[in-house]
Amino acid sequence: MTTFRLQRINKQIQREISLLLEYRIKNETAKLAIITGVDCSRDLQHASVYFTTVDSEVRKDVFEALKKLSGSLRGMLGKQLHLRQIPELKFKIDKSE
Repeated sequence: MTTFRLQRINKQIQREISLLLEYRIKNETAKLAIITGVDCSRDLQHASVYFTTVDSEVRKDVFEALKKLSGSLRGMLGKQLHLRQIPELKFKIDKSE
């Protein structure tokens, strides 16, 4: 059961990651990701970021690119969000098509 505050944080992280991928990240492979959801733990230590792509053949390449960018995305999120702790980002392929 997620609280209202946690739901707001999940939506805000999803929105900010999408904007960062669109405007600040130069890796063209990572820009192919469509962020579908974020699920943070209650203590904000970890966040599962679910993504998909339009072309299913490039999902593995996009996954590897996002794994490499997770640290820099977390740093950029820290500058954007007003949270005491920014969660560690774990990217997962969304299989709920």
